[in-house]
Amino acid sequence: MGTVTIGVSIAVPEPHGSLLQERRTGFGDAAAHGIPTHVTLLPPTEIDHSDLPAVEAHLTEVAAAGRPFPMRLSGTGTFRPLSPVVYVRIAEGAAACTWLQKQVRDADGPLDRELQFPYHPHVTVAHGIDDAAMDRAYEELADYEAQWSCTGFALYEQGADGIWRKLREYAFGGPLVPPQAAPLDRGTLPTR
Repeated sequence: MGTVTIGVSIAVPEPHGSLLQERRTGFGDAAAHGIPTHVTLLPPTEIDHSDLPAVEAHLTEVAAAGRPFPMRLSGTGTFRPLSPVVYVRIAEGAAACTWLQKQVRDADGPLDRELQFPYHPHVTVAHGIDDAAMDRAYEELADYEAQWSCTGFALYEQGADGIWRKLREYAFGGPLVPPQAAPLDRGTLPTR
C-alpha cells in the first residue's frame, strides 16, 4: 500500500485551537488551514502503511504510561534566524511534553528517528512567511494566555492534499493530577 506521512501531537483544545489557527491564517501562513493547532511530539515522519498497526500499538503503550498534566501557554517566542518560526510558548507542561516525545521516539520502538533540531515544545503561529508578518505574529500574541488539562495525544496522517487528519486519539492511563501537585519541572516547588 506504499507509505504514509504521520505525526503525533497534543491538540490545543477549543476555543484556543481555532483562535490560534485563525490568527495563523491571518498572518498569511497559507498552510495554516490544513494544520490543526498543536504541540508536536513526532514531526512529519514517513512510514510504510503496513507499519501503522505497530505504531498504533506503541502509542497505546506510551499513552498507558502517561498521566494527565496541566498545560499553560503564555507569550511568544521565535526560532529565527535558525528557522522561520514564531510560536506561543509553553509556560507549564514543557517537561511533560519532552518526556512524552522521548517515549514516542523510543529507540526500541517503531518511531525511532533523529530530529532536525533539538526538541523544544511550542505551538507554531507563523511559519515560513515574510519577516514583517512574523514580527506582527510575535507582537500581537505576546500577551496570549491559555490553559487546560492535557489528557492525551493523537496520531495524525497528512493527506495528498497537504491536510493533516486525526487517525486516532490516545488517552493517558493515569488519574488526573491537580495543577498544584504536578511535579513537572525539576527544581521548582509546586505553587498553591
